[in-house]
Order: sequence, then C-alpha cells, then structure tokens
Amino acid sequence: MKIGNLWEADALADKRREEIRLATDVVTIAGTAYYVSASGNDANDGRTPDSAWRTLRRVSEAVLLPGDGVFFCRGDIFRGWVDTKRGVTYGAYGTGEKPRFYGWIEDMATPSLWTLADEAHHIWQYAKKILDVGTIIFDDGQAHSRKLIPSYLNGRFVCRDEESRPFVMSSEMTDDLDLYWHYDDRLTCPQYDCGAPPVPAMDERSYGTLYLRCDRGNPGEVFNSIEALPRQHMFVVADRANVHLDNLCLKYIGCHAVAAYGHVVGLCVTNCEIGWIGGCIQHYAGTDPNFPEGGRGSVTRYGNAVEIYGGCEDFTVSNCYIYQVYDAGITHQVTTDGRRYVMQNVLYENNLVERCVYGIEYFLNMTAGDTESLMRHIVFRHNLLRLSGYGWGQQRHNKHTPAHIKGWDHANAAEDFVIESNILDRSAYRMVHLVAKKDAYCPVLLGNTYIQYRNGMLGERGGNEKKQPELWYFDENAAKHIREAWGDITATLIYAEEGE
Repeated sequence: MKIGNLWEADALADKRREEIRLATDVVTIAGTAYYVSASGNDANDGRTPDSAWRTLRRVSEAVLLPGDGVFFCRGDIFRGWVDTKRGVTYGAYGTGEKPRFYGWIEDMATPSLWTLADEAHHIWQYAKKILDVGTIIFDDGQAHSRKLIPSYLNGRFVCRDEESRPFVMSSEMTDDLDLYWHYDDRLTCPQYDCGAPPVPAMDERSYGTLYLRCDRGNPGEVFNSIEALPRQHMFVVADRANVHLDNLCLKYIGCHAVAAYGHVVGLCVTNCEIGWIGGCIQHYAGTDPNFPEGGRGSVTRYGNAVEIYGGCEDFTVSNCYIYQVYDAGITHQVTTDGRRYVMQNVLYENNLVERCVYGIEYFLNMTAGDTESLMRHIVFRHNLLRLSGYGWGQQRHNKHTPAHIKGWDHANAAEDFVIESNILDRSAYRMVHLVAKKDAYCPVLLGNTYIQYRNGMLGERGGNEKKQPELWYFDENAAKHIREAWGDITATLIYAEEGE
C-alpha cells in the first residue's frame, strides 16, 4: 500500500470508505439463522425473513447456540443495544445500506420533545429522562454539541477549570448547541476511594435531565435529525468466545460500540461502519486523567469503537470504517493489578480510521507485582489511519494525547509485534507513541507511510527503563530518524502543508 502524495491518500481513503460501505454479505454459519426486521414481530419465530423478529431486546433475550447467526435487514434502523451470545454471528441480509444501530430510543428531532427552559439563554429541555449523553449529533454529522461537564466536589457541581466557582448552567452554556446533562439523584462512594465524599452514581439507572442551547429556536424544528449518544454499550460481548460482527453500521452510542472484557477468544469484527461513539461520564471518582498534573477535576469520560479490556486470543478487526470516536477506534488494553493477562494473535488489518483521538490504542499496564503478562503475535497492517485528534473528541481537556497508534508509557511487554504497510496521515499531536519498559518490547516498523505537517510531531519509540525516549518532529531529520533509529528502512515520508 504505497502512495506518493497527499492527494493519493485522500483518493485511497475515499475508495476504501466506499468499498467498506458496499461490502457484500459472505459470512456462513453452521447452525440456525434468525432474522430481524423493522417490520417484524417479536412473537414470530425469527427463522425466515417473513417471520422476522423486530427488536434488539428480542435478540438479546433469545436462546442462541454456538454456530447460530442473527441477520438484520439492510436499510432498517434498530435502536438500543445487543447482549451477544457465545459463538454467534451477527450480520446482514437483503439489499441496500448496512442495517443501522442507533443508541437512543428515538430521533429527538420532534418539536414536542423540547420545552423552553431558559428563554434569555436559549436553553431547551428534553422532555424525557435520559442516560448521560456523550454528545448530540445533528443532521447525520453536520453539527455536534459541546458537552459541559462540571466536577462534583463536596456536595455540589463546580466548574472544572475553577473549582471554587459553582457551576451555573445559564452562565456556562455560552455557545450554540452546548449541552448539559444534570443528575444527582443518587450518590455513592467513589469506586476507587471509599473514603472520599459521595458523588453521583453513574450506571444503567442514572437517568437525568438533558439541556441543549439552541439559538435558532426549538431544536425539533431547526434540525431534521437529532441523535443522542447515551451511556451504554451497543454490542456487549463481555467474555463470550467466538462472536462475529459483520456488515453492520453502529452509530450514536456513548460508551463502546463493541465492548469485550475479561479473557476474550475469537472476537471478529469485519466490514462494519462505526461512527460517532463515546464521550459519556465513566465516573466522578479518582484523579482525572484529563489533568495529568493532578489536583484538578474529578470526571473521567470514555468511549471506544471496538475494545477488549483484558486478555484476548484471535482478535481480528478487518475492513472496517471507523470515525469520530471520543477515544480509540480499535483497542486492546488492560491494567493488570497483579493478575496475569495474555493478549495474543491480534490482527488489525485493512481498516480506515478517521478523526478519532487514537486511531489504534494498545497498552499492557503491569501493576501490583505482575511480571508475567505478555502481548505476542500482534499485527497492525494495511490500515489507513487519518486525522487523529481532529474529530469531536478534541473537545476534551487533555488535548495533548492524540496519536495514530497509541501505546502510552506502560511496560507493554511484547514479542512478535509488527506494524507494517500502514498509512499514517496527519495527527494533531504525535503520529505514534510506542513506548515500553524495554526496547525489545516495542513493535517492529516495516514499510509504513508517514504523512504529517512540516515540523509537526512525529512521536516516540523505544524503551523507557532508563530514560524516556526522545520526542521527534517531522522535520528535515525525520526520514533519517525513522529509517535508522526506528528501523523502518523502507518508510515513505510525505510532508503536508498547512491548509491541506
């Protein structure tokens, strides 16, 4: 996958995006096929397109066996989330666009769903109680909200940048389409510090009040579509083995689009479109990573497109189009807390990932005495990772973290880890952050293409057991450094100019 200039990268991205969106249905199953349609009925048996089920709740409650498949009608929209089953394939049938999965129960572009809460400041209130919202997307991505999140300290909401100042909604919602979600009905001790004062509980029961500033009038009249990203996962895999998602379109969810954790074997995500993901409050407890210097804020936001948290085997994400994710497009990660985790046979291949904060994220944070955890046989190849840090996720406080490939500064013990033949196209901060305890743990780089603004950041690669690897820039020395110090001897470098 070689290109010679930025225009070829743009053309390749356009081509790959279209190919993924038009991918045909070729998956096969050994067991029983079930069908789901927006015109179906949950009382049906689901075994033919004419007797299809209707809702995701019916799919989640179904007794499915390894080898079975659940196929959703192309062109239809399904709302909510899916509790997957071990060994089951979830795919598409019919003709037209991929079946679409949206997080919230309804499109909010209905005038009767909004009442004017503060006329002087153009603030509208959504008529229903709602889970925390990562952001709101208008007219299929033409605009999105800025989410205002105060800290909760000593029994009250306060401004994160100036914690001595109480948070007053009307004073802080200064921009058109600002959103604020208010919830303090239930308080709980912080998960990670039971000696701290209580904070709002964040879970599946936390339904609060949503406010939206809309300077042009009732949001339901101004926009043709309004989609909220609610605080839930979309496809919950957990630790179930051999789940396969193919040819689905997952959008508008506030946590993870595909959420797996524990020790996950055989998770496979192929030919999917996944966009506008994340941004919800994970918890109010602990030190906020948005302020790594400490002492400020107490809120953590999160949300990835495809995530395994824990150990994994035979994990594949291939031929997917992923965009506008609050955190990572694709990730395997864990903090071990003294337990042993193995992440092996991981393949991320032929994906187009655009405008996420991290295109691909990985880390193995070995803590509490763990010396045995390991990543091995990890391959990232033929991916096109573009414009990391230029999406909506940069409304975050910690704007200095974006990277196309993000490994942080953890131990990251690994063997047979290869990053080859990818195109890394412009990042708002680092292009790569590939640091480990030992240099031998760092991934091998082979034949990648690096596109960055002249004198922008290139990044770091190397062991940090003795000292932190040097941060390099995309200047006249970048080619020499990538090829000689990092070992990517067949790398291609393309310098982008401002405005491109």
